Amino acid sequence: MWTSWCLWALVAACAGQTLREQAERIMQTTPVIDGHNDLPWQLLTKFNNQLQDKSANLSTLNSTHTNIPKLRAGLVGGQFWSAYVPCDTQNKDAVKRTLEQIDVIHRMCQAYPETFMCVTSSEGIRQAFQEGKVASLVGVEGGHSIDSSLGVLRALYHLGMRYLTLTHSCNTPWADNWLVDRGDDEAESQGLSEFGKSVVREMNRLGVMIDLAHVSVATMKAALQLSSAPVIFSHSSAYKLCAHERNVPDDVLQLVKTTGSLVMVNFYTDYVSCSAQAKLAQVADHLDHIKKVAGAQAVGFGGDYDGVTRLPVGLEDVSKYPDLVAELLWRNWTDEEVRGVLAENLLRVFQAVEQASDLTRTPEEDPIPLHMLGGSCRTQYGYSAAPSLSLGPAALLASLAALLLSPHLP
Repeated sequence: MWTSWCLWALVAACAGQTLREQAERIMQTTPVIDGHNDLPWQLLTKFNNQLQDKSANLSTLNSTHTNIPKLRAGLVGGQFWSAYVPCDTQNKDAVKRTLEQIDVIHRMCQAYPETFMCVTSSEGIRQAFQEGKVASLVGVEGGHSIDSSLGVLRALYHLGMRYLTLTHSCNTPWADNWLVDRGDDEAESQGLSEFGKSVVREMNRLGVMIDLAHVSVATMKAALQLSSAPVIFSHSSAYKLCAHERNVPDDVLQLVKTTGSLVMVNFYTDYVSCSAQAKLAQVADHLDHIKKVAGAQAVGFGGDYDGVTRLPVGLEDVSKYPDLVAELLWRNWTDEEVRGVLAENLLRVFQAVEQASDLTRTPEEDPIPLHMLGGSCRTQYGYSAAPSLSLGPAALLASLAALLLSPHLP
């Protein structure tokens, strides 16, 4: 009996090692593109974005899930770095803070040119693969970062933003977030307002991927139905396996399938197991489920490293991707399916977004109605000069009153 058990254990260990080696062979030519990493936020909170601080050296930094040796060990070839600023910046300094986070991503590429290559296209990702570098792209996490401005949206595109998460964990004046589904926030836009639809159309025109992580189900459905290009969920998992409102329900996965869109599975334990503990195999369960419902072409990795506090056993940092790939191989995923989840699915969506874009088309221009904007420190330039441009009656009255009572009329 003991002899049989030992032989079985030896066979299992050898099989595991073989699968790991097979995973690494696949990843040598198709490295992982991860949809969401919050290392830039860690650089802000730990070092105030001062990359010259010796403690911030990305070759030796050990207090984060992500550093250069771990990226190399994990065979990471592409990363969407999150330009994230919290919801408490909304109606305050969100745009400034977002610019600073985009800046630190660019400076990472400048400081470590042998490792990171900042790119803005699917072709750029493939070029980075060929050069053995980590293709580094900007994802802006939260619609509050554009401060309800189509002009800011376009400016962030020109600075390299290639996806925008429509909300974070707060409503914008034009889109509802996942807390609406939990009953913690009120639905304000019933998915997307008219201005929110303009944001989606303008993202399509520019070639910016629409990211539906963090949004309400109504917002998911509205964006999936409106967008002329596939969309992504940069870091979300399957609601069927973990009934957390941050995850994607099966009826939405059906829309993901019909639109050729993509769900990049989040590794945060709370979204994997709906508890404080999880295992690598449970992340694979989410990948299996999305594959079953939406198809193998609809699955990717969106680990959320350095943005979460709890990770599954076996996926403790970015060096562990090959172990997850080995698990998928053990579950009889084909090499083609594995290459899809690693990179090809994301590249397909990105290319479709690029092909649907048209910078020669007339941009969206109608501003958001002034009465929908929050914050007490806003000026009213443009609105006050042309009040018919969407000022509500109350806002128009307040604008006229301020003008008539001003002691310094021009």
